[in-house]
Amino acid sequence: MFSKKTVILALATALFVVSTGIGQSLEENWNDFLHYTQIGRFDLAKGYAQAILESEPNPLELFDLSQTNPTGFSFLLRVNEFSSDAELAELAGKVLAVIERGRFIRRSEPKIIVEEIKRLSGTERGKLTAVKRLKDAGEYAIPFMLDAMADDSRADELQSIIWALPQIGRPAIRPLVAALQTENAGVKAEIIRALGKIGYPQSLSYLKYIVEKDSSGEFKGLAAVSIREIDPAAAQVPAVELFFRLAESYYYHSQSLAPAEDADFANIWFWDSQSQRLTREEVDKAYFNELMAMRCCEWALRADPGFGYAIGLWLAAFFKAESTDIEMPAYFGDKHANALVYATTAGPEYLHQALARAIKDRNADVALGAVEALAVTAGEKSLLYPFGPEQPLLAALTFDDRAVRYSAAIAIALAGPQQSFTESKLVAANLAEALGQTAEQAGEDTQRWSGELADSYAYRAAEAMFKLAQTRNRVVDLSLAQSAVITATNDRRRDIRIIAGQILAHLNSPDAQRAIAAVALDSGNELDVRILAFNSLATSAKINANMLAEDTLDEIYALISSDETDPGLRSSAAAAYGALNLPSQKVKDLILDQAKR
Repeated sequence: MFSKKTVILALATALFVVSTGIGQSLEENWNDFLHYTQIGRFDLAKGYAQAILESEPNPLELFDLSQTNPTGFSFLLRVNEFSSDAELAELAGKVLAVIERGRFIRRSEPKIIVEEIKRLSGTERGKLTAVKRLKDAGEYAIPFMLDAMADDSRADELQSIIWALPQIGRPAIRPLVAALQTENAGVKAEIIRALGKIGYPQSLSYLKYIVEKDSSGEFKGLAAVSIREIDPAAAQVPAVELFFRLAESYYYHSQSLAPAEDADFANIWFWDSQSQRLTREEVDKAYFNELMAMRCCEWALRADPGFGYAIGLWLAAFFKAESTDIEMPAYFGDKHANALVYATTAGPEYLHQALARAIKDRNADVALGAVEALAVTAGEKSLLYPFGPEQPLLAALTFDDRAVRYSAAIAIALAGPQQSFTESKLVAANLAEALGQTAEQAGEDTQRWSGELADSYAYRAAEAMFKLAQTRNRVVDLSLAQSAVITATNDRRRDIRIIAGQILAHLNSPDAQRAIAAVALDSGNELDVRILAFNSLATSAKINANMLAEDTLDEIYALISSDETDPGLRSSAAAAYGALNLPSQKVKDLILDQAKR
């Protein structure tokens, strides 16, 4: 007889095994997971899902199990997306992730692909099975199929591979168009034919490039036929325009160009001219489209070196790629410059193209990159360059990202505009706003804004305003920013206080001059700040004469007349006092006060 305690222990153990799947095979856990999920016993289903994951299953084995029960797999997809039980949905998602890894391994495994290519030349049934599996392999099958086609010892397989090549479908296009650079005439001809049979428009630009540039009449003719198969109207469109359209499609993340979903990376295909083989670079999906847009722009420039729009789009795509904050791909190489270097080299015309696109798209990263490059290279005429009905840099003054607005204002100010324009008030307003930026004003924009960035813009705005003030620029009215500059004389940042005084020295305003004097007379300020403020006061006095109140003049005189005043401060105060060109009574008193009887 079993004791009561033994029975309870046995039942508990059985329940534990059922709820966790311990001791079961992967297939048993998989089937039980699906079964209990389908009958609504989520408590038990979660135990089996956990058991699957804790067993660290072979992704290939789990993928094969999912393929044997497509109905159950489809149900699992719905559970992951729609289940009201959040924990079950999360576990289902993790199991699906393992299945997807298995799917990727299965379709990209070279050994399997090579075997399936050989099976194409076997029985009719084997041929159909092989082409189905090669379609599953997608882009990964193409290098091995082309290798086999180029191998003279496998000539008996050639027709079967040629038959299968276009059936791989759209995933084959990126490696196939890269392989058009092959020196094997027979393989190149079949690639051209296959692209026509696949029938997707992303091949058109590469085919039209052959029509326009290839030295072979045969290839030109084949490419023309393939173009007609895909889109007869494209025969009348230059290759450069077709490449540009394709680049824009990548830039705007057209779904038809998206990479395969079962891997956490995407492939960019290249042709190795030395080995005469396809190679691929794995890149992050976050900037795959931008990198492909850049490559299409490069092909556009090969088709027509004078097509400047490709340069503007290339720059925009590069800035957009850099905005992901992901290291650039290995194929760029160690000596590849960053986007700003290319942008500053490109010049204003192409930067305005990139900026106009960014403003239209409301893309702050691209806009900021273009504006910063313009600030480095452009003069007044090129800064206010018209692009279509707008002047992109002026439009940037009202962009909804503060960094873009501030950079645009700084760029215009540093260029020292001489011709008036309606938006000049916006330049002064943005400079004033930038001058007052601090880390505390970041608000909810903490990802794009920081104390360091706030300081940078405050200093840059101050320097730009100082240049406008020094050159007495008549286009940007700094009096509109006077209030912000006066506020800056009390800024916690020492250098901002100094430069604020230097800006105010050039403004013809009693409030401006009095604000400088207040900094100079404030004993709470650092000694060098006070000395430089008196120097600014002297500048203001020379330009604008005296606008100080009598009590302020008395304070300055008291500072000069005291033998306890620091010599440097006393000297600078005296210089400012003299520049004010006051009546001689005070100077007479100063002389007599020091005279010995």
